[in-house]
Amino acid sequence: MRKNIVAGNWKMNKNVIDAQQLMAQLLEYKKANTTNCEVWIAPPSLYLMMARDIFENNEIGVFSQDMSEYESGAYTGEISADMLQSIEADGSIIGHSERRQYHGETDSHCNRKVKLALDKGLTPIYCNGETLEQRKSGQHLEVVKNQTETALFTLSAEEIKKVVIAYEPVWAIGTGETATPEQAQEIHAHIRSLIAAKYGQEVANEISILYGGSVKPDNAKEIFSQPDIDGGLIGGAALKLEDFSKIIEGFNN
Repeated sequence: MRKNIVAGNWKMNKNVIDAQQLMAQLLEYKKANTTNCEVWIAPPSLYLMMARDIFENNEIGVFSQDMSEYESGAYTGEISADMLQSIEADGSIIGHSERRQYHGETDSHCNRKVKLALDKGLTPIYCNGETLEQRKSGQHLEVVKNQTETALFTLSAEEIKKVVIAYEPVWAIGTGETATPEQAQEIHAHIRSLIAAKYGQEVANEISILYGGSVKPDNAKEIFSQPDIDGGLIGGAALKLEDFSKIIEGFNN
């Protein structure tokens, strides 16, 4: 179901004391403020059980940063969908640009992970997006089309409605280049139209598509006001309550 979402990806940051402190601050913030969006976090997997304990009434969604495409077995260092389900995590990020860049993940891997997550009742946050070279050579729409089709188009209409998509313009992350809200909207509308062409407009209108390209307190409101942008997947700005809360407030009128 389509909803507004601000999701914080903590990446490989914070020791256990700092993590606990930020979670406690987030809980206080959520109790004291009415938010016009769902708030989710993806802390390092070591802290998922702590997060589940702290947010015991589901005040904040708890997500893994990745999960295995395999159900169980001899895969050292991996976390399975089953494990996530057993600690009552809400879902997992899948196919983040850093996983693609440093761990060789492809959309075929993502397809298996998304399917497995859905089979276990978890919400996948599927990430895609193009590189600077692809953007400069005008291939961005084609690249995102291929990614989306490979990763998601084996799903049924009922299944794809449960997927959250996060568009990450890889070229705008740490390169000094920035995507304008209009550029982001163009891709978000493109992704929604691809889904509509295969599954129908009604299904496409039910899917939340988040923007993952350096959302900050000072640009959140403008980005979130675009018609096909339903929130953000936040990196660095999710590590401080002061910044993260201002982004959440980007949905306030």
